[in-house]
This record gives sequence, C-alpha cells and structure tokens, in this order.
Amino acid sequence: MATKQVKFPTGFVWGAATASYQIEGAWDEDGKGLSIWDTFAHTPGKIKDGSTGDVACDHYNKWREDISLMKNLGLHAYRFSVSWPRILPDGSGKVNQDGLDFYDRLVDWLLDHAIDPYVTLYHWDLPQALQDKGGWVNRDTVQAYVEYAGIVADRLGDRVKHWITFNEPWVSAVLGYGVGEHAPGHKNLGEAIQVGHHLLLAHGLTVPVLRERIEPEAEVGITLSLSLGTPADDSNESREATKRHALFMNRWFLHPLFKGSYPEEMEPILDMMQLKREPEDAAAIAAPLDFLGVNYYIRNLVKDGTDFPPVNLQFVKNPNAKYTEMDWEVYPQGIRELLLEVNNEYSPPKIYITENGAALPDKLEDGQVHDVDRVEYLRGYLSEVGKAIEQGVPVNGYFYWSLMDNFEWAWGYTKRFGLVYVDFDTQHRIIKDSGLLYKEIIALNSVE
Repeated sequence: MATKQVKFPTGFVWGAATASYQIEGAWDEDGKGLSIWDTFAHTPGKIKDGSTGDVACDHYNKWREDISLMKNLGLHAYRFSVSWPRILPDGSGKVNQDGLDFYDRLVDWLLDHAIDPYVTLYHWDLPQALQDKGGWVNRDTVQAYVEYAGIVADRLGDRVKHWITFNEPWVSAVLGYGVGEHAPGHKNLGEAIQVGHHLLLAHGLTVPVLRERIEPEAEVGITLSLSLGTPADDSNESREATKRHALFMNRWFLHPLFKGSYPEEMEPILDMMQLKREPEDAAAIAAPLDFLGVNYYIRNLVKDGTDFPPVNLQFVKNPNAKYTEMDWEVYPQGIRELLLEVNNEYSPPKIYITENGAALPDKLEDGQVHDVDRVEYLRGYLSEVGKAIEQGVPVNGYFYWSLMDNFEWAWGYTKRFGLVYVDFDTQHRIIKDSGLLYKEIIALNSVE
C-alpha cells in the first residue's frame, strides 16, 4: 500500500487496454478470416475450460456500450488491437473493407468521446492462412505484415496518433512456438528463436512504412513483456542465474531495438539454434522509436536450474507473498525497479505502461463486485510508477489490463483481470470497485 499521496505529471495519460481476439467475438462475421487463435481454441484440450473466443465479450457488436463505459471511467485513452485476419482474411492480397470499416467507426467514436486511440497492430492473432505457409518461422510473413500495417495506417493514419507495432513478441515466440502453451502450439525452441528475430524484423521494417502514412506528430513504438528477476538467495549461482534471466526475458528484445545488435551473451544461443538472418537486419530492427511500451506483471525469484533451457533457470515462490490467480507474486516495487533498470540501460525517449493488472477471484454480489485485493493492487503499483517518475523515468502514461474481463488465452474464461465485470452468459457489464477507484485516481491525477 502507498503511504503518501503520489502526484502524476500534468498530461499523464490514463487508459485501459484490450486485445482483439480476447474481446471482439464475431470470429467468422463480415468476411473475417481464421486466425491461429481460432484454430487453436477450437482444438480440444488446448483451452483450460474448453472455451473459445468465438463470442468473448461480443465487443464487435457492443463497442458503443463499451466506449460509454470508458467515458464513465474517465479514460483519456484506449489501447486496442486490430485483428489482422479481419482486414486481410488470407493474410495478404484482397482487403476486407468491412473489417477496416469496423475500426474506422471505432476510432471515430473514441475521438468523438475525447478518448485517444492507441492502436496495436499485432496482438497474436496471425491469419491461419499465413500459418499454413510456416507462420512467423517463414521470413515471407515479415513482408505480409508490413503490407498489412500499411493498409491499416492508410485508413486510420489521419486520426490515430499512437501506433504500437507488436504486443509482447517474446510471448508470441516462446509460448507460441517454443513451449506450445499459445497458438500455434509448437514446441521447438529453435523455431522460437527464429520467430523472435522475424517479429523484430517485421517491427523494424514497419516503422518507416508507418511514418510515411501517419501524421508528422504521431508516434510509433513497440510493447515488450518485461519481468524483474531477483536472486532467490545470496549465492553466486543465483546471481548469475538472475543475469541470464534478464538476458532471456528482457535484453533479448530490448538490446537489438535500442543498441542495434543482440546481446553478446545471446550470440552462442542464437548460433546453437541456427538463427537465420541477413546482415542488414540489425539496422532495420533498430529503427528509431518514439516510445517503449512496457507490460509488467511479474517479479521472479531466480536460482540456477534446468527449467528454462538453454539459459538454465529455476523460479521459486516467496512464502511470505500474496499471489494472483495467475500465480504471479504481488510485488509493487518490482515495477519501479524494472523501470529504473530499463531506463538506466536503454534510455527510451518515452515509456508507456501499456499493461499492468491482476487476475483475482471476483464475485458478483448483489449486483456489485467488491474486489478489495485489486483495489490494493492498483494503489500499490501506481504509487511505485509515480515514484519511478520522481526518480527520472520518462513514464508518460498507464494502461490498466484490462478494461473488462475477457477470454484469457489458454486459461479461457477462468481468469478475470477487468476493471469491468462481464457476465459472459448475458454480456452484462458492471464496473467493479477497482474501476471506481481508477476513475477517482484519474480525476485526481494522484494516488494514495
């Protein structure tokens, strides 16, 4: 819990975030093509509760109501992702105008309600047609993505001032292609390494394409999932393991973006996994950015072990800590420590916290959700973000994950992160106590 009032800078951006597959539903409506998540969720045994994102929050039809909720909460900004197969059902080629029209209306309605759209171009829903050709392992997918990004920017670039190329490429690569927990469900670390490179390359090649199509004052960035590692004990082995944690979880992607090369310590792994790359790739990946998006959820207590080959890590639990429903430790100061680390080593020009939040066992009682643990979570983490700003980190905004309960990937509907409770049977929405607190914090631009 925060112990004093922490004020945020004038102009600080307060928002909430979602992702297309998790909320839109309408999985086969109005010309949309299949995504890898449509295929994955329809595969028996892949989703914890056997559910799919076919309907999810039905945001495709209820978007006006959802924007009204955002306005009620006082949000300055809304971070959402565009569904690639809704725009290009085959991944490339013929454009589905109905798909573009949906996002066109969404952006206009947001702006009419004084809510700034932050567009994420890729939040994991690769067109299945491209996966059938090798997906992100295939370098041709890079050019297909650049084409797709240009099409969206041509349509929305006159109004959207904030663009995020990719959400959490580490997760797409490692969970999707390395360990099989996410779509497309592959279990091949060599593929994961190659996919990571292709995602970075697609980002870098897209940056200049976006800049040609958007307004001069608009900004372009990327969102990374970053986690803090702390030695589990005082041994040299745990300290060395923590360095490898930073390499594998954070620096693998941060370094090429901001330093123009993979970390030197990463090269033996890349060689061992036979990464295929071209000499010009490094310069393309390091295209100058206007901001870094940081998704922060996890502090890991790290020791030497074999759970994460080839970097050889083991994570242990803190017996004195609270954990969320995702089994993630509640450790508010971790977000400040991570932000300081990133700022000290990479000096991004601007940072947005593009995701931070907690899945908790919310219960609807008498038409209300009294999520006291999330209220405490919000106060604690926001206080630490404010302290990071006081210590010189250029954090310009915070987007809570998520606006509303949704389809939580491989967990289905068993985990609730939202500020807004969703009854998935009726699609009724109810603002939780945490949402009411967030509304108050936004109004005051401070937290206690």
